[in-house]
Amino acid sequence: MISMRPLTDIKGIGEEKAVHFHDLGIRTVEDLVDYFPFRYEDNELRDLRDVKHEERITLEGKVHSEPSLRYFGKKKSRLTVRILVGRYLITAVMFNRAFLKKSFSLGQTVTVTGKWDQHRMTLTVFEVKFSPFNPEQTIEPVYHAGGKVTVKAIRKSIRTALNQYSEEIPEVLPPQIRAKYKLIPRTQAFEYIHFPNDRNELKHARRRFVYEELLLFQLKMQTFRKMERERTKGTAQKIPEDSVKEFMDELPFKLTDAQNRVVKEILKDLQKPYKMNRLLQGDVGSGKTVVAAISLYASFLAGYQGALMVPTEILAEQHFESLQGLLAPYGLSLELLTSSIKGKKRKEILERLANGEVDVLLGTHALIQEEVAFQKLGLVITDEQHRFGVEQRRILRQKGLNPDVLYMTATPIPRTLAISVFGDMDVSTIDEMPAGRKPIETYWAKPEMLERVLAFTKKELEKGRQAYVICPLIEESDKLDVQNAIDVHAQLQFALPDYKVGLMHGRLHSDEKEAVMESFSKNETQVLVSTTVVEVGVNVPNASVMIIYDAERFGLSQLHQLRGRVGRGEEQSFCILLADPKSEVGKERMQIMTETNDGFVLSQKDLELRGPGDFFGRKQSGMPEFKVADLIHDYRVLEIARQDAQALVESEAFWKDSQYHPLRKYLEDEGVLTGEKLD
Repeated sequence: MISMRPLTDIKGIGEEKAVHFHDLGIRTVEDLVDYFPFRYEDNELRDLRDVKHEERITLEGKVHSEPSLRYFGKKKSRLTVRILVGRYLITAVMFNRAFLKKSFSLGQTVTVTGKWDQHRMTLTVFEVKFSPFNPEQTIEPVYHAGGKVTVKAIRKSIRTALNQYSEEIPEVLPPQIRAKYKLIPRTQAFEYIHFPNDRNELKHARRRFVYEELLLFQLKMQTFRKMERERTKGTAQKIPEDSVKEFMDELPFKLTDAQNRVVKEILKDLQKPYKMNRLLQGDVGSGKTVVAAISLYASFLAGYQGALMVPTEILAEQHFESLQGLLAPYGLSLELLTSSIKGKKRKEILERLANGEVDVLLGTHALIQEEVAFQKLGLVITDEQHRFGVEQRRILRQKGLNPDVLYMTATPIPRTLAISVFGDMDVSTIDEMPAGRKPIETYWAKPEMLERVLAFTKKELEKGRQAYVICPLIEESDKLDVQNAIDVHAQLQFALPDYKVGLMHGRLHSDEKEAVMESFSKNETQVLVSTTVVEVGVNVPNASVMIIYDAERFGLSQLHQLRGRVGRGEEQSFCILLADPKSEVGKERMQIMTETNDGFVLSQKDLELRGPGDFFGRKQSGMPEFKVADLIHDYRVLEIARQDAQALVESEAFWKDSQYHPLRKYLEDEGVLTGEKLD
């Protein structure tokens, strides 16, 4: 098997050469043939009339002059030769290739590839072949090289490896899947990906590997999901759906179609005999809290307790107020548990919780402390789930006998990323805003317009409103961050002397941050200057202005999250982006922000502009990396692969038939079947 064969089995690779390949992560024959090109150079002959300035091109012509060689600097040289290409006489320039001088002769046909200078009719040559153009070698793969291993050496070694061992390349896809999607055999795909004769062959190879890569990834996710579900049997909650419908009908507002759809998905899960593991994503203000209330009420009717965990005390208090208003009239007993609640009151809450007298417990990470014990926990909801670590969420789940779990997030995630990063979860999306909500007016202003921006803000403050002012987080320098915020804070105190201006930055203790936010929530502070992202979910309906300094430093999703801090009351709200972006991408971001308030549209645009790796920030470890597949362009294949993987792992044949052995072996090698390395 090629996975077991060392590189030295390939003709032309000795022990010393193999060590250099090891530096690139290539240790076996399989590693080598799996080392795909990162791009391809198209060497088709071009007509100079159609070529653009600074384009990479390949030309064929006759040597028209003796080559001229000049030296400059230490061991640096410039070799020039005139070449007649059709009716154009051009100059070919080669740097540090003095040894080629004797290879040129008058009238000789040569093929040259390089960068075209349209103004000087000059080609800076990367590659020269002393022969006529070969139409069979128009597409050349380019590999990541390094150290003593060149692209040419990689290409040559892969050619030899495929000649020697192509018969040992295992086929992993079963025949019916290959037939269903008309996918070429794996051996042929390797030949085409490394040595395509034309774009069509390359397309077939890529199509095959994209599907294979995404199917294998989804197989891992779906197998893990199935095993988790079977290993931890849940409780089928018997929910009187008529009573839940009655509760929904009596709400003081009409639910959107999206909210109704999501509620149905959750209720269906609660009644199944296995544990719910669902992600609920919805834009800021889309009505996730009421969905949480309905879910908690349904679980209560089935005889279970519920828990809602949020990242901060102020957010816990706000959720407590809103849920108390919705659920208490129906006889539910709600309690709030945070680190601030101590002594006798805390002891009393814990006793009532353990006795089953508390129906819903809301709080921060205080909920996962050892002393917190539920009598019959049936539903766990975590809000802004990405703010909690995996371990924190796991401890809360273990407070009951495999309770159903609902994760909520206000960060709209494109579906492609949702089913990749959270592939082991079911995903529900509220993609519709409640009627009557006023869209936030967003404006892009240059820094020199600051005075006008402040004059506008002052008018809003005079109406009794409040304003957020955000300074960017620059990870490299905390000092610079804090100083930047302190400077802005000082400027605003001077510019708005009649109003209290608060300041929040990363060096404040968590208690101090809470105090600053509470002061702003109570309108004791009218303007809040902050270096960090203002707590997601904090509700200050009176805030109507959001000013973001250096807005070009933020991604679209971050900007949208910040903008969502305003627009929570009945009055019209405004977001002002202070930015002077130099790049086209930066300008496009500002433009997009002024054009739409839809978080899902923005998240998709953000994904397209930044790519999947940076969507969650550079520290996000959950992002899968693919060699061939592109989550932006191949999202349809990802959907199909997910459906196929689900169908496979749920079928009895997959675990028994020999045709699926390669796929089962893959899961075994990845440690999925033993639960060893589920990354």
